Amino acid sequence: MVKQFDVVVIGAGPGGYIAAIRAAQLGMSVACIDEWKNDSGGPAPGGTCTNVGCIPSKALLQSSEYFDHAHHHFADHGIVLADVPTIDVAKMLGRKNGVVKQNNDGILFLFKKNKVSFFHGRGSFVGTADGGYEIKVAGAADEVIVGKQVVVATGSTARALPGAAFDEKQILSNDGALSIGAVPKKLGVIGAGVIGLEMGSVWRRLGADVTILEALPAFLGAVDQQIAKEAHKAFTKQGLKMSFGVKIDSVKADKKGVTVQYADDQGAAQTLVVDKLIVSIGRLPNTTGLNAEGVGLKLDERGFVAVDDDCRTSLPNVWAVGDVVRGPMLAHKAEEEGVAVAERIAGQHGHVNFNTIPWVIYTSPEIAWVGQTEQQLKAAGRDYKAGTFPFMANGRARALGDTTGMVKFLADAKTDEILGVHIVGPMASELIAEAVVAMEFRASSEDIARICHAHPSLSEATKEAALAVDKRTLNF
Repeated sequence: MVKQFDVVVIGAGPGGYIAAIRAAQLGMSVACIDEWKNDSGGPAPGGTCTNVGCIPSKALLQSSEYFDHAHHHFADHGIVLADVPTIDVAKMLGRKNGVVKQNNDGILFLFKKNKVSFFHGRGSFVGTADGGYEIKVAGAADEVIVGKQVVVATGSTARALPGAAFDEKQILSNDGALSIGAVPKKLGVIGAGVIGLEMGSVWRRLGADVTILEALPAFLGAVDQQIAKEAHKAFTKQGLKMSFGVKIDSVKADKKGVTVQYADDQGAAQTLVVDKLIVSIGRLPNTTGLNAEGVGLKLDERGFVAVDDDCRTSLPNVWAVGDVVRGPMLAHKAEEEGVAVAERIAGQHGHVNFNTIPWVIYTSPEIAWVGQTEQQLKAAGRDYKAGTFPFMANGRARALGDTTGMVKFLADAKTDEILGVHIVGPMASELIAEAVVAMEFRASSEDIARICHAHPSLSEATKEAALAVDKRTLNF
């Protein structure tokens, strides 16, 4: 007998597994299908984020930061090491894999706790069925299940350079970049976005000579440029080599390494020879094998599942969330969409505010922002006020020994409503949450300026930046 469910979710990444859990909490019978496998062939739910993205990259960033501190900063604290620190890459990767498995197992536990039926295999549409859709699960033993409602949450895949397919040995996607077995002497990175900067930072800290090539003419063009310039200065000081406005001509791998032929921003021919090359030039929606065409599921011109503002697709009772639809490819955006869709299926009013989705780059210094940038406000002709406060004037940052960067507030010139907050510096990923909450409640910079912040804390820099909007900082 065919198993039938109120909701079938295809994909157990951040959008999918959260949608499944929320739907189950709302009283629906739910199935979630996912094909990720661990090294033993067992299920590894969590999608790209958990397996080869957010989680493992943060584990390596933490390990490499400790290593960097041991080499360059412990002495400042009076900590003297008898020997020069060395890195056991295999153990570091083992720890990373352990962190990933903990998250995989955690999701499986949550499925069991919330009575979500998990199917390990590849999900695809078969056709319509009485009261829903038939979904094939291609796994150890193929089977077909039926869902009255279907949520597509199949995520995205790394985009390769034309003529330079990923072999994950020399030419690496984010997957291979997380599993390099030894520190390369020379590492090339194509793409100065989140993945390129984070992975470049990991291996630079561990001793690699890292060169990043970026096609865009400016560093982090989507980031507030005052913040981007501060970050660029810090990365350059650390030893990251970056070139902008480049055009890649060819990439060739052989026994000697990887050779990249490119033109610089002046059009001059250049050659970069590295041991390994990370390519991080964006991601593509993962709809291969979904059989979208077989059921008439509409894709847009870029291959994303076409959805409306509520994540409804062209098919009745079929929804799509996360990287496979429009909007930023962020795990937390996918989670919010997953919750919203589950609630809409239940007849509630799910809500996602794209204007208050935070962005974070987990380098050192960290970069985080929410809302509009100064260049966006200028382009829109919006009358605004700006206030900044440097971490070098923050007592907690001084105690940490990490005073790089600043907090920047942008507020409406008339109403004082917060329009954007931008941070480069220590723990920016945590500090940005206060700004997100404030903007959700449409707070003014004066509201933040009047709130008592603990002393000494990094969050005081947020308060001071809010005070700076009215030109009344107290500690700078």
